[in-house]
Amino acid sequence: MQGVSALTGLERTLERFGESLLDRFRHKEPVELVEALRKECDDNIVVCSENRTVVPNAYDVELAEFAHEELERNGGRVDQVLTDSLLRHGERRGYEWAGPLAVHVSKSRDVPNGRYRVASHVMKHVRAGDFLR
Repeated sequence: MQGVSALTGLERTLERFGESLLDRFRHKEPVELVEALRKECDDNIVVCSENRTVVPNAYDVELAEFAHEELERNGGRVDQVLTDSLLRHGERRGYEWAGPLAVHVSKSRDVPNGRYRVASHVMKHVRAGDFLR
């Protein structure tokens, strides 16, 4: 009977670990993720003049599969929430976006810290004339 008891203890430990991981994502990760986005923005500024600082306008957020699925279950529009948060950060800092700001959220099996990855780039402006040829 000792094997059954040990297995039950192991199962309880794994269950607590899983709950702890989800709690960490629900309560800590969004703040950590917002900070990672802000850092990505701040690390990629281009100072054009004393009164003009330009930052990338396109941000890609890759979430671990469990995190992405959890957000989908909660029905959240996490891409819009992150975009709004980053927009406010840029306004406070006086940044000028290289174009319309967008944060794209996707799921990935390969994120380095097991939770998320953030990257930025400049997305080209889209003009009506670009479609007329």
